Amino acid sequence: MTNHQIEVTNERYRLGYHVMAKSGWINDPNGFCYFKGYYHIFYQHHPYSADWGPMHWGHARSKDLVHWEDLPIALTPGSKEDKDGCFSGSAIVKDDTLYLFYTGHHYYGDNDPEHFWQNQNMAYSTDGVNFTKYEHNPVIASEPEDNTHHFRDPKVWEDNGKYYMILGSQEKDGLGRVILYQSSNLKEWGYIDAIAKSESLEDEGFMWECPDLFSLNQKDVLLCSPQGIKETDKKYLNLFQTGYFLGHLNDDKNLFSREQFKELDYGHDFYAAQTTLAPDGRRILIGWMAMWESPMPEKEDGWVGALTIPRELTLQNNHLYMKPIEELKNLRTHSIDTANITLKEPELITSKSSHIEVNIEHQFEHIQETITKFELKDAHNKILSLEYNANNHEFSLYRTDKDDYRYATIQSHQDLKLQIFIDKSSIEIFINDGEAVFTERYYTEDDIQVWISSTEDVPTNYQIYQLNNQAIQY
Repeated sequence: MTNHQIEVTNERYRLGYHVMAKSGWINDPNGFCYFKGYYHIFYQHHPYSADWGPMHWGHARSKDLVHWEDLPIALTPGSKEDKDGCFSGSAIVKDDTLYLFYTGHHYYGDNDPEHFWQNQNMAYSTDGVNFTKYEHNPVIASEPEDNTHHFRDPKVWEDNGKYYMILGSQEKDGLGRVILYQSSNLKEWGYIDAIAKSESLEDEGFMWECPDLFSLNQKDVLLCSPQGIKETDKKYLNLFQTGYFLGHLNDDKNLFSREQFKELDYGHDFYAAQTTLAPDGRRILIGWMAMWESPMPEKEDGWVGALTIPRELTLQNNHLYMKPIEELKNLRTHSIDTANITLKEPELITSKSSHIEVNIEHQFEHIQETITKFELKDAHNKILSLEYNANNHEFSLYRTDKDDYRYATIQSHQDLKLQIFIDKSSIEIFINDGEAVFTERYYTEDDIQVWISSTEDVPTNYQIYQLNNQAIQY
């Protein structure tokens, strides 16, 4: 394996305002935090090829969550505690120091990628750029006795002067779960218990990756990425899922009583999301904009993967809403077009750019049998379509390259608002202020076209903005 960073050989699919690595592979966002005037986001990164490999922590920072600065790699594997990879984790600020917690990955050397062991480690920085691994790593040397070797993705937070760490794990019975540790100083950690566990393999999966626990509107939210949930006709259709449980973590911090699992994003390309608490109190989320085992055509150009735009989470009527953060309005360079129309026949509303924001509002006025359609095309083919059936309030999104559908149903019925962010090879669709979201990658070298249509006359207004296509600097 070469130790020279791979180079991007073609810019045809490179994004304009999403966090990507300069080159090479990326997956999960890590260490999302705010420190000394900057938001920091790290990510799983293999800089030496466009394939998954020994995981490093790539790094970018931003003053506004919109314009990003690429920074040097924060964590490199190879120490005895992380010999075969610095896997996912989180960040916390204490005493003007930024601490990273991450999983060390280790193979047994028998060429079996499933034969590994994992531990938990810490690194720290006073400037937010240069990191030192803790000299007494690992801070947690091995998994609990009733756990399998799946034991990773620490998320750390502080509560009433104590520090807590949850980890994604798997009990020896083969079911996914989240386990909890406690510390008084971030260095010595004591095991508390498994706070939540899969009820069955088919319904809730065999491994819960990338857990995150936070409070919204007087409820606790456990965010995680279960693997192995059995798909139904219209749910859990990706290889792995990302979603949440609403519930309550008891005062003793040893049990999370919870409701049923809900998907958070209904698109093909969303996984391993992580949140942070902004200085103004908003809960902000970023996810990996891809999915395991997807084709990823950018691979042949020397890079793979990107992160979603930042999204604000709110809890309304026991449902997580996920909408673009307000700061993304600063991406707008100018308005391309705005119109008020009565929509019926297919209408081309723009073909000007691949870096745009499209806002559409349909006003149904008691029309119940209407089906509206949003379509993304290039000069030759339909890329994807999103249909909304006003009768049953269901969305069906079709991806041409995958030849399959994703679905979502909303509770808000009267009007339909779509806020759509289109980048060079991604589209993120936010419905009714984030009640439902679809995140998708797409690949074309042609200019894109946006079409809308309806089966009945529907009063419709739309506004389209040109967006900054150089919002991340290398």
